[in-house]
Amino acid sequence: MKLTLKIWRQKSANDKGKIVNYPIDNISPDMSFLEMLDVLNDQLVEQGEEPVAFDHDCREGICGMCSLYINGRAHGPQSGVTTCQLHMRSFKDGDTIYIEPWRAKGFPVIKDLVVDRSAFDRIIQAGGYISVNTGAAQDANSIPVPKQDADDAFAAATCIGCGACVATCKNASAMLFVSAKVSQFALLPQGRVEAEQRVLNMVSQMDEEGFGNCTNTGACEVECPKGISLSNIARMNREFMKASLTTTEK
Repeated sequence: MKLTLKIWRQKSANDKGKIVNYPIDNISPDMSFLEMLDVLNDQLVEQGEEPVAFDHDCREGICGMCSLYINGRAHGPQSGVTTCQLHMRSFKDGDTIYIEPWRAKGFPVIKDLVVDRSAFDRIIQAGGYISVNTGAAQDANSIPVPKQDADDAFAAATCIGCGACVATCKNASAMLFVSAKVSQFALLPQGRVEAEQRVLNMVSQMDEEGFGNCTNTGACEVECPKGISLSNIARMNREFMKASLTTTEK
């Protein structure tokens, strides 16, 4: 395959940045998108040019590091996959591919295609955990949990924090991410002990990081590689409302 890559290059957070054209040839349709970028970087290094900086780690669709905006879509043209699981057979010979970093106030560009997603870490630190002593592992039947709740909690816990929801949302909202982290605990008995303070702290930190509000467009759910449901946002809103009223009464 012969392709034209239009890649965002930005030397630092303070640099203006621009789109740079890179022609590339002999790309196998069986390569992953990141392998294709590896080939490009090898060529750039051989030519004495600086390689394109991009985030990656597991390359197995698990870690969420490979956050790229490809032809106007988070993680590219396929649904339910991360960039590292996107293969070049999704494109055609002669295609022009635009590759950009996430665009959001909460995700400032560090260099080229790499953005600072530590805002997500700070939201988790604000309450995305269970700190109470839950004791040793108990018998599976000692704490009955409705199957639907268990399934919903597991589904919410599959969020990998890639940030596609933020990059896709017209308001750069992080509510799908935050609601998934709230829901995975709120649905289970072990998480109910700190449920009120958790949702208040995490939503407060989300707002402090500069993310926008949800307007129910639904783009976040569509582009989420793990298919996190919008129902989690509704659950978080209910949890937040109850916690706010309870705190006010106290």
